[in-house]
Amino acid sequence: MKILQRSEQRKENTWDLGSLYESVEAWDAARGDVEQRIVKAADFKGALLQDKASFLTAMRWYEETMLLIEQVYSYAFLSWATDASDSDATRMYSLATDVYTRLSTALAFFSVELMEVSDATIASYLADPAFKDYAIFIKKARHLKPYVLSEAEERLLAMQSNAATTAKTVFSDLTNVDFDFGEIDGKPLSQSTFSSFLMSEDRSLRRRAYTQFYGVYDQHKHTLGRLYEGQVKQDLFRSGARGYESARQMALYGDNVPLSVYDSLIASVHEAFPVLHRYYAVRAKALGLSELGHWDAYVPLVKGIKAHTPYEQAVKIIGEALKPLGDEYVQTLTEGLTTARWVDRYENKGKRSGAFSSGSFTGKPYILLNYKEDVLRDLFTVAHEGGHSMHSYYSAKSNPFLHYDYTIFEAEVASTFNEQLVAAHLIETAEDDRMKAFIIAKQLDDIVATLFRQTMFAEFELNVHSKAEEGEPVTLKLIREEYGALLRAYFGPTVTFLETSDLEGLRIPHFYSPFYVYKYATGLSAAIALSKRVMEGGETERDRYLSFLKSGGSKYPIDSLKEAGVDMSTPDPVRQAIASFASLIDQFEALL
Repeated sequence: MKILQRSEQRKENTWDLGSLYESVEAWDAARGDVEQRIVKAADFKGALLQDKASFLTAMRWYEETMLLIEQVYSYAFLSWATDASDSDATRMYSLATDVYTRLSTALAFFSVELMEVSDATIASYLADPAFKDYAIFIKKARHLKPYVLSEAEERLLAMQSNAATTAKTVFSDLTNVDFDFGEIDGKPLSQSTFSSFLMSEDRSLRRRAYTQFYGVYDQHKHTLGRLYEGQVKQDLFRSGARGYESARQMALYGDNVPLSVYDSLIASVHEAFPVLHRYYAVRAKALGLSELGHWDAYVPLVKGIKAHTPYEQAVKIIGEALKPLGDEYVQTLTEGLTTARWVDRYENKGKRSGAFSSGSFTGKPYILLNYKEDVLRDLFTVAHEGGHSMHSYYSAKSNPFLHYDYTIFEAEVASTFNEQLVAAHLIETAEDDRMKAFIIAKQLDDIVATLFRQTMFAEFELNVHSKAEEGEPVTLKLIREEYGALLRAYFGPTVTFLETSDLEGLRIPHFYSPFYVYKYATGLSAAIALSKRVMEGGETERDRYLSFLKSGGSKYPIDSLKEAGVDMSTPDPVRQAIASFASLIDQFEALL
């Protein structure tokens, strides 16, 4: 099938960026306004420390400035994302990135001064209704006060931030650019094609691809080990410099997430090892194998299912599945996915791969897709990204600018919630048992990938950082031992490994952004619990969930999810997700 040029896309299949700017010329003018504000920023230095009126004036100017740069950056990024070969788009994205960096530097004093105001003075300001659009922002910013350093020290940390990304950048360049994985039967083996090989129905091909892939990592294992050692040292430096007890505490503190949530997630998953090991036993049975190799863990369990779902039909199916959320939600999303042109639907040359939702306060909550009618998973992708966009839609409508942006912890709830409802609908309406088994198998694989696998990653990060904080060197031997032990514990007795299997711990890019992957596991757990509440409940349960979407960034994530009906400070949501997983295994095994 021919890949279209951007100019060949039909207008109705592309997004309408007019909610941000009507033209490149209008964007250029707005960028010029940002440039002026960078110069103007120096005039506000010290304003937060003067009096109430100056503080309020500075806050209003800051709000206006951040709203403007969000809009400028969004338009440039979205233009570039649809066609990186377009010179105008590339120019805009480069300029937007540059002006964003320079604005951040110019405003570096703002957060420091915000911390210097006394608690009593802040309390008196926030009692004034004129501050209501800033109160939560100020409280959240000052939550970090115990770990904010002097202006000079903050400037030094800011200066060091570029160097801090070296390990991550080198890792990416080494594994994505320099590594040559060769070919398998005339087809290139790469980071992007490796998963396709592991989904092949040819078992010998899967093993060959697995062996060849990790053989390359084996050749570079010492370099990769050093890179991860460097990342861990950087994590410990930044947390120690600010006075945190650990790198993990620093990562969780900003969202006000107790360390117990992280620990409880790991403990609950460990309790569920028998259920997880049963899944792998059922997987072996479905594939007709006495035992699984690690290379057998990802191949689809139901073969020969063909799907053809035109985009408009996918939108209709999603609308039917999401009816428990009410007419307003379904109508808004349906229009967004179609006539309101939130979505850039199909692949074209120069377009970014994959899918994402990118909401902003002033613009539509845009969705980038590369939709394929013959890939059923793409229907779920539309529902997933639609969940993100509706979250952005409600939060922007319901909050002032500085309070609308929500955390990753909350973001994955809204997206995976929609997937849960779509899966339930497709299972209920499946035409035959094979299609039903296919959907159930997809759900099982998704839970393994998100709840169990991300928790395994989270446990690995914790183990390695804890040992490093105790003074143990982060050697290649330590990395392999820790990761290998977790592989065996999580996959259980049904799965066998090669000597190089523990090198998987050296290829996970998430490890270079420490202590955030647990949010995917908690997000899915919350989504499963909430979707069950909404599907089995009534208006009260639905409205509580919608209130969560509308809360945006006005609360800390644990508190906003409590409003929806789940308490992530307890193990109950994770245990409920595991119970759902066990039920799906039962349903799948009954269909074998």
